[in-house]
Amino acid sequence: MTEGRLFSSLDRLECPRCGVTHDPDRLTNLCDCGAPLLVRYDLEKAAELVTPAELGGRAPSLWRYHEVLPVREESSVVSLGEGMTPLSPLARLGRSLGMTRLVVKDEGLLPSGSFKARGAAVGVSRARELGVQQIAMPTNGNAGAAWALYAARAGLRSHIVMPTDAPAITRAECVAAGARLALVRGHIGDAGRMVADLARRRDDVFDVSTLKEPYRIEGKKTMGYEIAEQLGWRLPEVVVYPTGGGVGLIGMHKAFAELLDLGWVSGSLPRMVAVQAIGCAPIVKAFEARAATSEPWENPHTIAYGINVPKALGDFLVLDALYSSGGTAVSVEDASLVGDQLLCGEMEGLFMCPEGAACLSAVRQLRESGWLRGDELAVVLNTGAGLKYPETVAVHAPTLDPGDELPVG
Repeated sequence: MTEGRLFSSLDRLECPRCGVTHDPDRLTNLCDCGAPLLVRYDLEKAAELVTPAELGGRAPSLWRYHEVLPVREESSVVSLGEGMTPLSPLARLGRSLGMTRLVVKDEGLLPSGSFKARGAAVGVSRARELGVQQIAMPTNGNAGAAWALYAARAGLRSHIVMPTDAPAITRAECVAAGARLALVRGHIGDAGRMVADLARRRDDVFDVSTLKEPYRIEGKKTMGYEIAEQLGWRLPEVVVYPTGGGVGLIGMHKAFAELLDLGWVSGSLPRMVAVQAIGCAPIVKAFEARAATSEPWENPHTIAYGINVPKALGDFLVLDALYSSGGTAVSVEDASLVGDQLLCGEMEGLFMCPEGAACLSAVRQLRESGWLRGDELAVVLNTGAGLKYPETVAVHAPTLDPGDELPVG
């Protein structure tokens, strides 16, 4: 960047519920009304600072969009090379589902193996810039792994709490990054209460739970910026997203609105689809009732741990994105998503995570119901690498002795 040029057009924090604005340079969790805060930018200034054509000459990371990210100084950036994941056609699989323009955004290639690296990169960078020394968070696995890794990169201490049934690989990532890891016999809501208690007791520990700080969402929104850029500065018609806390869906919806305000794209907002599991579907239930918020889901369970969230703090923002974009919410069976995980591997050579595979099952349902015509440009988000969930795939193979003849199917 040019010396003296603004790195960010950060303007304010704004409460989407009560409209009160907050100082973005003061360390903040929630608004006084209890709602999450959203980051707002001087988009006119951002449009003056950079054009889409100039972005093409920048390094292929999410920090290429730094004018619309909240980090003030370039020296504050904490990075492991995150961003610019592939946007690839699913031609054969798409045809089998009745879709002619189905594509996947493969987030499994990011550091830590999931899209959580985006929120961690921006969230940790901004936290360090504001003087944070220790962070704490509850997680179903991938978020904790990512934040632990980026905290280590930034020289911060991390406290991670996850359910005992969270994937073993994500626990190992936390330990490898030097995090203080605790396991709770319960679900992520129970872990969240433990983290909140720690933050209340310790002034030197900052709670970075989902949407309890404003900056994770800004990292996640870069998926939307990348999708638009990779499509030649066009917006897709449909975005299908596995929804637990819903930060990625909220973030992409926010990104698409910012892109329209910047004048970098034109047209209508993509229809957003929230995908949940039958065993934990509070957003689907609320959407079907046309409610403004969701109710806590009792006894949540699904093998897709990333969407096993019984009550999202930002549920009203997820639902608003669905309503305002003409989107919908779908719940899928675990057996269906496992089948589509295997089908995607067989037909496309892509080992999706269970949450990403749930999106394929949702596309199947939406095509069968007629909600999808079949010719829409639809983006499904694979939010992590399937390799992080080896237990979801049962391996059946013959055991042979040396010199045995290989069976041919």
